[in-house]
Amino acid sequence: MERIASFCVDHTTLEPGMYLSRRDGDIMTWDIRMKKPNQGDYLSPACAHTIEHLFATRARNSRYGAHVIYVGPMGCLTGFYLLTQGLTDAEALDLVRECFAWMAEYDGPIPGASAPECGNYLMMDPIAARAECRAMLPVLAAADSSHLRYRA
Repeated sequence: MERIASFCVDHTTLEPGMYLSRRDGDIMTWDIRMKKPNQGDYLSPACAHTIEHLFATRARNSRYGAHVIYVGPMGCLTGFYLLTQGLTDAEALDLVRECFAWMAEYDGPIPGASAPECGNYLMMDPIAARAECRAMLPVLAAADSSHLRYRA
């Protein structure tokens, strides 16, 4: 079998940031890397689950919502994948910055956190989610939409 694209990225040099992971026609898969891989500091499952609910809800309700295909956590608990269609790099970065700024301050009920809506609705940690999103804000503020690619 062929190696998938995300396994071809050197995770020993990967830093937190936003990167174009792959392009499939006009669908872009964005790597929203919140943690440096393999360093022992990961998102907790409850934190990642909370961010997933918040990020997906906010992204799909933003001005770019019609362009959002998917938002979901990485299994390694170091970040998220965001799939978009029809957005420029600058628009995708704007979307992520706006979502993380909102999540860093959000202090309300977690959307979709009920038994009829979610398969593990009690596994939530909004305090950790806010803290992790706040920590990501300077990383996203420093990102340049013309350089959202993995370093070789």
